[in-house]
Amino acid sequence: MQSVLNNIKGHAIGVAGLLTPILKESKFKETGVLTPEEFEAAGDHIVHHCPTWKWSAGDPSKSKPYLPKEKQFLVTKNVPCHKRCKQMEYQDENEAIIEADDGDGGWVDTHHNAGVSVAATDLAGNPETATSIPESCHQDNEDDDDDDEEAADMDEYVGSGKLEEDDEDEATLDASAAAGTTSEGATGGVENGILQTRTYDLNITYDRYYQTPRLWLYGYDENRKPLTVEQMYEDISQDHAKKTVTMETHPNLPQTMCSVHPCRHADVMKKIIHTVADGGGELGVHLYLLIFLKFVQAVIPTIEYDYTRHFTM
Repeated sequence: MQSVLNNIKGHAIGVAGLLTPILKESKFKETGVLTPEEFEAAGDHIVHHCPTWKWSAGDPSKSKPYLPKEKQFLVTKNVPCHKRCKQMEYQDENEAIIEADDGDGGWVDTHHNAGVSVAATDLAGNPETATSIPESCHQDNEDDDDDDEEAADMDEYVGSGKLEEDDEDEATLDASAAAGTTSEGATGGVENGILQTRTYDLNITYDRYYQTPRLWLYGYDENRKPLTVEQMYEDISQDHAKKTVTMETHPNLPQTMCSVHPCRHADVMKKIIHTVADGGGELGVHLYLLIFLKFVQAVIPTIEYDYTRHFTM
């Protein structure tokens, strides 16, 4: 029933979109929406900084006149998805409310604090590097004292039989590890010790009705066979599947894809703009898609697409 209602709503909005005038003047700071020209500028920025993203012309018969023919939408392909959303353990400390509940569920990122940033961009548009150094890199000269010790005699070591013992221990360890990996396959997406990885093609279009970017995705199994609709819903947060995310006809391609509904995008972006302004900063419109991909990750947390730069507020 929900699917039928979503289809009816989608067709109605599609008709309304055709009647909606093209936004000519920027209202980005006031309302969080984009003009087609601003969408193109933000797209150029993400293509430059995230090389996995490219512009696409799509089906010429579906080309939109308010965008350049060669820049109809953005696409990135073969994005890995190593595990299902239901396999991710929910943790309170990883949750962040992006948009408070307004009677329609709000917008909550359940994996907001799960990752570790290795790069950062300030919201005024100035890149700055924040390097995360592995534990092993902080050892400094702790191991220098070992250089003063006398090196072991290899002939003695082999003659003592310890080398064979070590080999046997390692073989036993490897066998145990292999057995553990195989047993994990029943629930962890591993079969015969090989991780079964799904991949996704992601598109970003300009939604004329909502005047915001819109994310589309289509999945494949490890043999590059298309996933069923239910299989794709396994990789979408269950708080959003069949609600925020529905199957709809792509505006630039002759196929149906999963789409993250854009009805809340402008409101979320508006709150982010105001938060940055309250902190004394200014959010450039060219950063729109980088931030958009960050907050949309709450919907598809296991699909590892590239937005390259993390941001904080």
